[in-house]
Amino acid sequence: MNYPHPFFAREGWPFIIGTVAVAALVNFLTGWIWAAPFWLIALFVLQFFRDPPRIVPQKTNAVLSPADGRIVAVESVQDPYLKRDSIKVSVFMNVFNVHSNRSPVDGEVRNEWYFPGKFISANLPKASLENERNALWIKTDNGLDITCVQVAGLIAKRILCHVKTGDYLARGQRFGFIRFGSRVDVYLPPNSEIKVNIGDKVYATLTILAELPH
Repeated sequence: MNYPHPFFAREGWPFIIGTVAVAALVNFLTGWIWAAPFWLIALFVLQFFRDPPRIVPQKTNAVLSPADGRIVAVESVQDPYLKRDSIKVSVFMNVFNVHSNRSPVDGEVRNEWYFPGKFISANLPKASLENERNALWIKTDNGLDITCVQVAGLIAKRILCHVKTGDYLARGQRFGFIRFGSRVDVYLPPNSEIKVNIGDKVYATLTILAELPH
């Protein structure tokens, strides 16, 4: 699969251009000492919007991590979107993680839901149901249901999702972005074989969160 936005996410280009332009202008007018804080801000923005290509594991029943970060929840819960028993695996992204979101499975987007909400810290359990969030119901090729939810965080002010109902997603395909700290919840069938534990560091597409039943 060709990677459409090499190295930096398309959502970040206005911020990257803006911060670099301001730093360069201050540098030109006052010198590098006064411009140093502005260059540091520009470097932070560059690292935040980095979006490297990833190699997709070939294991067909694998559920891939939809985000970079750390596992903050692995628990049996009721999927609040599909109203079914499930296992929720949550990945928390801090401001130094890559924030591009990728599809955990191959499948068709059967429905989507957007909920305006609060902006409490995304590593708290209640953030899953109280914060601003965007959920996708993905029906896998072998008929299983996966719910993938982008959740805004304490300073995240924009959830971006580039797919809609009826679209097909391939494992590892880029589908969205959350600006400045957040989490992604994945609701899996209860008989899935979980491959991660709370506290594990994971990487979008590269890390296998679980294996689905055949």
